[in-house]
This record gives sequence, C-alpha cells and structure tokens, in this order.
Amino acid sequence: MWASALCAGGAAWLIGWRNHETRRSRAMFASEASHPPPARPWRRMVAAGRGRMGHEWWCLVAGAVVSLLGESVLPLIVGAAGVPVAARVRRARDTGRARERRAEAVIALCGEIAGEVRAGRQPGESLRLALDESDAGVGSDAGVGSGAGVGSGAARSAVLAAARFGGDVPGALRQAAQEPGAEGLLGLAACWRVAVDRGAGLAAGLERLEGALRAERDQRSDLRAQLAGARSTAVMLAGLPVLGLLMGSALGAEPLRVLLHTGPGLACLAAGGALECAGVWWALRIVRGAEGR
Repeated sequence: MWASALCAGGAAWLIGWRNHETRRSRAMFASEASHPPPARPWRRMVAAGRGRMGHEWWCLVAGAVVSLLGESVLPLIVGAAGVPVAARVRRARDTGRARERRAEAVIALCGEIAGEVRAGRQPGESLRLALDESDAGVGSDAGVGSGAGVGSGAARSAVLAAARFGGDVPGALRQAAQEPGAEGLLGLAACWRVAVDRGAGLAAGLERLEGALRAERDQRSDLRAQLAGARSTAVMLAGLPVLGLLMGSALGAEPLRVLLHTGPGLACLAAGGALECAGVWWALRIVRGAEGR
C-alpha cells in the first residue's frame, strides 16, 4: 500500500511536470500568428483548480492518504490543521520574494536616473522618464523594472506627480520607502534633497548609492548561500521520521497501526510530533536570526 501511494504520487508529479514543460516549449517556439489549440474541458478545470488551490492543500491530500493507509481519521485532522500553517509559510515566502524584487528595482531606478542626469536631463525629468519606461514595460505589480521599486500604485502616482509638477519629491520618496524592500528610496530622497538644496551632483550621489545597495544585496546573497546548508540539514532531519515509518512498514512492523490504534503509540506520536515541531522551529529560528544580523 505504501509503494502504491508513492508510485501514484510520483506518476502525478511526472505528468504535471511533463505538461508544464510541453506548455513552456510551445510558448517559446510558437510564432505570434499561431494560436494554441483549444484545451479540453477537463484540462481547463484542472488548470483552474491549480490556479485557485495553493501548494498548502497537499497537506490535506497527504493526511487523507495516511488516513486511508492507517485506517484512522487522526492524520486527516492533522493534515487539515497543517493547511493554514503551510499557507502562512507560502505567503511569507512570497512576501520575501516581492521584497527582493522591489530592492532590485530600487537599484535599477538609481542607475537609470543617474544615467539620465549624466546625459543632461533635469532630475525631475529623469525620474519621470524612469518611471514612465517601467509603466510602459511589464508594470509595477510584477515587481520587475526600475519603477517597480517605488512601491504601490498610490506611491508611484505621488512620486510621478511630485516629479512632474515640481512637488515634494523627497517626501514622496520617503513615503514610498515604507514598503518592504524599498528602503533604498530613503537614500534616493536624501541625495535628491542635497542636490536640489545645495546644488551637489545628483548623478555622483546616485552612483554611490547604487554601489552601496548592490554591495548590501551581494552580502545578503552570500549569507543566504552560506546558510543554505544549515537549512537543508534541518529539513532533512525533519524528514527522518517519515523514512523510519517507511522502513518499519517494509519490515512488516505495521508502525501506523501501532501509532494510531494503541495507547502507547498515540503517546509516542504526540510526544514525537511535539519534539519534531519544536526542533524545526528552533533550527529555522537560528537561521533567521543569522540572516537578520
């Protein structure tokens, strides 16, 4: 039964991966005049379900499979309880990626404004052109492009209005810098105020700011690469109990029956689950603490 469940999961993953690669190849090599063939109804339903359901629902699926194999409703309850936890982890990961994209966009924005100023344009016109070019491209919500670092639509509109009509550009930039990942806009606001009030070189200041932000980004990337081994070790150690269950089932010990249908097994399951959660939380807390410093 364990082998059948693993084979079914592997087959489903391989089918989904192959369909993803097929769609990617068609998108890469299809010409603009060609139209994709209409998808079948069941494929449209599957695609719609994938778009609405996140990866956290696999916890419920895993709980249902273990419930069927162990003939107990307890794994299903645990899987259902793990769905909001996994959703929270996914949202935190998406937030971190958005923060990194916004930081990259701030660096690109500083470089583009410095280049426009070096070319002889006024600071307000340079900022407006940098933001307008990003709007004409992929847009601000995608998190790609120089203008995406200014933040949400309201913050971008405020900065554009200040640059276009001679408003308080540093104030608008400081307001936009409140979003996660856009902290570099504080340096841009400071350079802007010094250049306008004292006549200092804006391009030189922005180039120094861009170099400092790039160095900070490289330092974070290097630290993240050094901590990848510790994070992988914690995840691998967290998966060892599952390997133990598989080995016990292969030896005929019936670990699911012992854990789910006997008093000592339930006690061991509760204690082991609590220690497992505490260990994973503590290991990830150490890694996050190192990243924060």
